[in-house]
Amino acid sequence: MLAKIHTATVLGLTAVGVTVEVDVSEGLPGVTIVGLPDAAVKESKERIRAAIKNTQLGWPQSRVTVNLAPADVRKEGSAFDLPIALALLAASKQLDPDCFSNTVALGELALDGTLRPVPGVLAVAMGSNGKRLLVPAANAAEAAIVAGVSVYPMEHLHQVVQFLKGEEPVAPLRSDPADWFLTRGATAEGDFSEVKGQTIAKRAIEVAAAGGHNLLFIGPPGSGKTMLAQRIPTIIPPLTLAEALETTLVYSVLGQVPSEKPLLTVRPFRAPHHTISDVGLVGGGAVPRPGEVSMAHHGVLFLDEMPEFHRGVLETLRQPLEEGRLTVSRAQGAVTFPARVMLIASMNPCPCGFAGDRSKNCYCTPMQIQKYRAKVSGPLLDRIDLQLEVPALSVGELTSDQRAESSAEIRARIARARAIQSERFSGTEGLFCNAQMKHRDLKKHCRLDAKGLQLLKRAVEKLGFSARAYDRVLKVARTIADLAGSETILSAHLAEAIQYRALDRQIDGI
Repeated sequence: MLAKIHTATVLGLTAVGVTVEVDVSEGLPGVTIVGLPDAAVKESKERIRAAIKNTQLGWPQSRVTVNLAPADVRKEGSAFDLPIALALLAASKQLDPDCFSNTVALGELALDGTLRPVPGVLAVAMGSNGKRLLVPAANAAEAAIVAGVSVYPMEHLHQVVQFLKGEEPVAPLRSDPADWFLTRGATAEGDFSEVKGQTIAKRAIEVAAAGGHNLLFIGPPGSGKTMLAQRIPTIIPPLTLAEALETTLVYSVLGQVPSEKPLLTVRPFRAPHHTISDVGLVGGGAVPRPGEVSMAHHGVLFLDEMPEFHRGVLETLRQPLEEGRLTVSRAQGAVTFPARVMLIASMNPCPCGFAGDRSKNCYCTPMQIQKYRAKVSGPLLDRIDLQLEVPALSVGELTSDQRAESSAEIRARIARARAIQSERFSGTEGLFCNAQMKHRDLKKHCRLDAKGLQLLKRAVEKLGFSARAYDRVLKVARTIADLAGSETILSAHLAEAIQYRALDRQIDGI
């Protein structure tokens, strides 16, 4: 007898529908699984056999053929355990095949029949088109975030069978994404009030956080670059609902969404080590998976001591920093991952770290300094909106008792600026902050008066800004104007934005 049930597999961040076909026929007992299964899928027959027997259900003493259609799409993971088991029970006349109507099932089976969570449930729910979704209970809250999908949390194979027979009612799980925003807690430890001095650096961070801009700190060891970056999560605004769904989708595919908190409501902060590979940073692999850049989507990617990263790894950041997404191409096809991040990077001015320091001598040769700085290419620097020197603190600053601004005070100003941007970009899909504006948006929202235009022309002629740097200066100026509550970009806002770009030309010198 032949039975069919619907499930799905995840390619990139998109769920692809899969039909599980099971045929039980005469012949030597055995199970054959076809349809490009990976090792985890091939091994499922042993888990399913034990789960069915330990659930006091019958295992057919016949030839069993399992087909996962479409056959030209690679299937991976353990999520096919439950649909294969259910289709096998229907094919062996222990379930009515009609009970699978308008149903999508997925989940991993333990040997005792318990259902274990699987990755990618949110993607499957988004692609279910209003169907009934049977998932492990640990994944149910994650799937229930999607409107229009009836999600049924299941604990055990026996419970699923009884539910499909109509003998054990299970209520669908309801979830309102807005409720998870009400329970949002603290996002990070530390506070900007703990950072002594560095007034200009704090201002640059405020501008960067308000507009979602990229930022590079250059300074000697111990000047506070890492300390400043680690406190950015205390001032960045929380995710909107649309941003939260996009970010949660990435973590769902990686299986990193906690069951007690199925919707990520705070912006991610990722700080990979400098030994990371290009696949680890931007994603990839034989079956492409998101990397650190995508895990920082709508959040912060912090690269501490950026020149210590392999140059080839850094160069992979060009596309995501420019387009907010990245495409991983393999022989079987291409997958696109979201990667709209706020890049925060730090570096020393030279290998020893003390070039230009007034209190310590630098013993690096010009060739060593040039080689060190060349690890960060000009095209990559061009994509960093704000570039700032962070000098070493003086003894007076270290011993000062003067109260510094708290993160709460800075966050309040940033929230007001983000509210202005949210109103400005309302109705524009995929546009949440000033850093995401395209060239056509600059013409509409970043118009300059005659005085400002003349100032920018002089800066371009003197500093040799590229066309990309020109656009980024306008975006930063727009953010500075938003922080000041100004509808128009004034010359003072533009001058401050230009000041933050000056270093990208100085860094090429020694």
